[in-house]
Amino acid sequence: MTKFDLQGINVFLIGMMGAGKTTVGEIIAQKLGYRFFDTDVLVSRVAGKTINEIFATEGENSFRELETKVLGEISAYTRSAIATGGGIVLRRQNWSYLHHGLIIWLDATVETLLQRLALDNTRPLLTSANPAAKFKSILEERRRLYQQADIHITIESKETPAEIAARAIEMIPTVLTTKNNN
Repeated sequence: MTKFDLQGINVFLIGMMGAGKTTVGEIIAQKLGYRFFDTDVLVSRVAGKTINEIFATEGENSFRELETKVLGEISAYTRSAIATGGGIVLRRQNWSYLHHGLIIWLDATVETLLQRLALDNTRPLLTSANPAAKFKSILEERRRLYQQADIHITIESKETPAEIAARAIEMIPTVLTTKNNN
């Protein structure tokens, strides 16, 4: 267990696809004694389709609408670690939910992200002819939004998910006083 009291505040993990939000989020949830949610998994469940199918048949905007609805519903819970989709930061409404919790940005280089996702064909945004250029463009579009996180974890390429989670948990007390006073 931890040596600080989050008072039930949710922990949201944001960052690009492939940054490790799900894996690190599950570890953080376990270490904090929290439940774990992944917004992408919940969106797929609600839609009854994969994210690729949602993008292909209904478009990105429909996916984002559903993602906002899911985020709003799970934000009502407490004592949760929530891995979000990489683009969740694009909608202002989502920030109203995120700011009720502690936001951790998992920041990995484009090279690290592409290496991790090299064999993943389930990501609609990776279907570009030049995935590296697409990733750089997406990251630049989102960087200023990701920077609004309470905690910024720069991921080292050789770091394990457990090490990343431990660093994130170690940083929580540095922002906890501010969050609890809001």
